[in-house]
Amino acid sequence: MAVYTEVTEAALRGFLADYELGELVALRGIAEGVENSNFALQTTGGSYILTLYEKRVDPAELPWFLGLMRHLAAQGLSCPLPVAGRDGVALRQLAGRPAAICTFLPGNWPRRVRPEHCAPLGAALATLHSAGEGFRAERPNGLGPRSWTPLLERCRDGGDAVQPGLIAELDGHLSGILADWPVGLPRGHIHADLFPDNVFFLEDARGSPRVSGLIDFYFACTDTLAYDLAICLNAWCFEQDFSFNVTKARAMIGAYQALRPLSEAEIEALPVLCRGAALRFLLTRLFDWTNTPPGAMVTRKDPLEYLKRLRFHAGAKDASAYGL
Repeated sequence: MAVYTEVTEAALRGFLADYELGELVALRGIAEGVENSNFALQTTGGSYILTLYEKRVDPAELPWFLGLMRHLAAQGLSCPLPVAGRDGVALRQLAGRPAAICTFLPGNWPRRVRPEHCAPLGAALATLHSAGEGFRAERPNGLGPRSWTPLLERCRDGGDAVQPGLIAELDGHLSGILADWPVGLPRGHIHADLFPDNVFFLEDARGSPRVSGLIDFYFACTDTLAYDLAICLNAWCFEQDFSFNVTKARAMIGAYQALRPLSEAEIEALPVLCRGAALRFLLTRLFDWTNTPPGAMVTRKDPLEYLKRLRFHAGAKDASAYGL
């Protein structure tokens, strides 16, 4: 469930009085997502998404996220556009939480990823990376390589209860990844969390999926562009049995390269970038698994799903493992 803070009708009507969105018609909680409270908002002026930012989001960083979204939308990327009130301010307070209204995007995220989804996703990712070039403000990646050693340390006491020998295996993977981590690759603004549930699709007249919108930019940051592609390879190209689908990977990378060709150095670094991306999500899942008290507002996900991905990448000799 992703509604952690309830909103009364009276509070909502008072909140909407600062906008020119018409009268309240309906508000419905959205059950997907784990970080914030999200609502489908219907007014006489149209459909919107209302988000209340919960405690895991630093309020000081919200202007950067909203500014990036405004910039990307202005560059033609289909993503939520923050709606400003009459005073020109988009970030406000509701029910004791920072809150913002964004435009509604049509479409559905794919519950089962098909190869036909991966080429549009690759093109959308390249479009995002290009669209972000003019946004000057930067945000460091708080979950980048510098965070992985401290994260693993905080999981050390309970990690082997998840799987015997897990911590020793992760120690080995981490040291190898950090030793091989590339420097000097092209950088820019990345989504850093472009999982299938953050990408909406519609079907064209022939029944082929096309991306109708990218959402949830609250892990976005400034980092290596090809690392964002590695995150997507992890999230989109493994089957339910955790075998790697090279057809999906080839479609994704091919569509990405058609808009933003990868350099030789980026291609060479792809295996270690994929290892790092798998480790990042393994560690944050493991941290939640081993450090979350009962009743906390965190949906725990199985960290071992990413151990299986990490083992695949560790066996990849070069980028040919990804269809290149």
